[in-house]
Amino acid sequence: MRQPLVSPHVDLPKEQRAVLQQSLLALAVCAPILVIASLGLPRIFTFPEPLVERLAFALRAGLVVVLWVVLGVRMVAKVRFESAEDNAGSAYSRPSPRLAVPRAFLQNTLEQAFITVVAILALATVGGEAALAYVIATVVLFSLGRVTFLRGYPHGAGGRAFGIAMTVLPGLGAIGWAAIDVASEVAALG
Repeated sequence: MRQPLVSPHVDLPKEQRAVLQQSLLALAVCAPILVIASLGLPRIFTFPEPLVERLAFALRAGLVVVLWVVLGVRMVAKVRFESAEDNAGSAYSRPSPRLAVPRAFLQNTLEQAFITVVAILALATVGGEAALAYVIATVVLFSLGRVTFLRGYPHGAGGRAFGIAMTVLPGLGAIGWAAIDVASEVAALG
């Protein structure tokens, strides 16, 4: 019988405090970066204006996010290739302790990638250069979030919270921005 990776005697309130603290720290890092990028990058770069070009820009930026999924797939495939215990595949056995973290990283990255790619595509439909500058910052923060999530994984929920928050907060901001834009357009019609 396999031993659990984490002790069943986790101090849940302590972990919850760590998750909250790390999430707030990620917000404190992400918010100024997103604001500075949104306001500053349009002064340095010219972003596309036609909707088709804006969507193409967002799709290309989304490729960076997809590369993180590819990395997660590669991590899982490498362990499966090298491990007799994991080679048969997930349909035939539970993951070994060696495969557990790469598999969790891949699963979480897939979830976060879906949110982020849809969010940046929606944001690309919002007029103005600031929205596309925000897309760039979102992709950079997504990448930093994936690195910190993976590095923090062995340290429990509190250890990975900063990375998760840094990955998801920019996407949630993009969804909020796009939703406000849609609501203002609907209000203008009615």
